[in-house]
Amino acid sequence: MNNSAIGTKKLRSIKRKAVSVSNQQLTNESFFENQPIPLIIQANKIKLNLVSWAVDNRKLINTHLHQKGAILFRGFQLTGINEFEEFMNSLFGNLLDYSYGSTPRSKLNGKIYTSTEYPPEQSIPLHNEMSYTSSWPSKIAFYCVKAADKGGATPIADSRKIFQKIAPKIRKKFQGKGVMYVRNYGEELDLPWQKVFQTNSKLDVENYCKKNKIQFKWIGDILKTRQVCQGVVEHPQSKEMVWFNQAHLFHISSLNSLIRNSLLEVFTEDELPRNAYYGDGSSLETSVLKEIRNIYQQEAITFPWQSGDLLLLDNLLTAHGRMPFIGSRKVVVGMSDLTSSGE
Repeated sequence: MNNSAIGTKKLRSIKRKAVSVSNQQLTNESFFENQPIPLIIQANKIKLNLVSWAVDNRKLINTHLHQKGAILFRGFQLTGINEFEEFMNSLFGNLLDYSYGSTPRSKLNGKIYTSTEYPPEQSIPLHNEMSYTSSWPSKIAFYCVKAADKGGATPIADSRKIFQKIAPKIRKKFQGKGVMYVRNYGEELDLPWQKVFQTNSKLDVENYCKKNKIQFKWIGDILKTRQVCQGVVEHPQSKEMVWFNQAHLFHISSLNSLIRNSLLEVFTEDELPRNAYYGDGSSLETSVLKEIRNIYQQEAITFPWQSGDLLLLDNLLTAHGRMPFIGSRKVVVGMSDLTSSGE
């Protein structure tokens, strides 16, 4: 028997041994300096596929998300929007349509949308997605396809801390009364109802409103709606109370004085494109809303985007916004896990 044959026989006799690569070797967990959120999970291995890693570490991700409320995945291989959608579907099931929206967005493919299409010089205050409704996504994720040349950060804030910092008498009032959102839809007022409800059928709009306990009224082709929703919510897993409404965004006082005065010269208060009241219809105090906005600013945590980043939020636990930016910026959004106040 020649040496080659002996070598081949020896190789065949060697049994394969499984090699375990720990999660700690593949990724590293950290935080930005002096910041409690987001938890950063960074890939240590070049071209570590995020979708495959996430599927294998689903329990770990859910645990971190329920505790921290915000996870930033950085340095993973994520090839594009289709893979971003696959990431969300693999963890949380089918994504949600952006129905009954309050800001302009465009569907890209599947159920992935652009982030809010406001002018780049305009900031978007901190808020929890769709907290102006009685149903909302409990998970929302942002994928940075391209970071802006300058600015364009997505600030976040812990909704539990927002709740804790707000004066008890204010919390009690919002918890007891809720918030009433009043909207007037028209091409020259705000988003048209066709875009908000994603239909050209008035009957479909009426059926949606009835199903979701939204009062509605037609004035020609202009639609007027009123809906009373929650002011605070108990998180279903942690049982912690969170601040969960958009009174500070919808109220007329959120607009700068020039725009506000211009609108009030043309419309009565009841005709404004959008406004907010206490759930019993009484007026929200501007001093209270100012205090709430100040607390959001105090709790805001900002970090710079890197292209390829993915930010995953528990939508109840963490509010988000947008800073002004210069240059092109592309951040896309996916939402999942529909929850309602009745649950």
